[in-house]
Amino acid sequence: MRWGQQLGSWARRLKRDVTALWIAARCRETPLAARLLAATVAAYALSPIDLIPDFIPVLGYLDDIILIPLGIAIAIRLIPPPLMARFRDRAAASTAGGQSVTGAVLVVASWLASLALCWRIWT
Repeated sequence: MRWGQQLGSWARRLKRDVTALWIAARCRETPLAARLLAATVAAYALSPIDLIPDFIPVLGYLDDIILIPLGIAIAIRLIPPPLMARFRDRAAASTAGGQSVTGAVLVVASWLASLALCWRIWT
């Protein structure tokens, strides 16, 4: 398998896992610490707002390359394997038809929350 195919496969797994973490964050069977971390990681991964803005050379992409995959890996370790397998199956089924509606809603909600916070600070 060529590196381009491997990278594409890795990206699809990462997308599925972010969706699975979002599902895990809303499931009461998931341990509390895992739910909190899963929600944080999924929200950050889907958010258009970065810890380090992408326009900063080199550093701007470090959060995308290091922080998000690391957060996903830690959150997955906190979730019992049978639950994570179930969440991955649900995530694969929900994104099989194309774009995730949940992801789009989350991005819009994060923008609205950011705008509300800015409005609150400035007024």
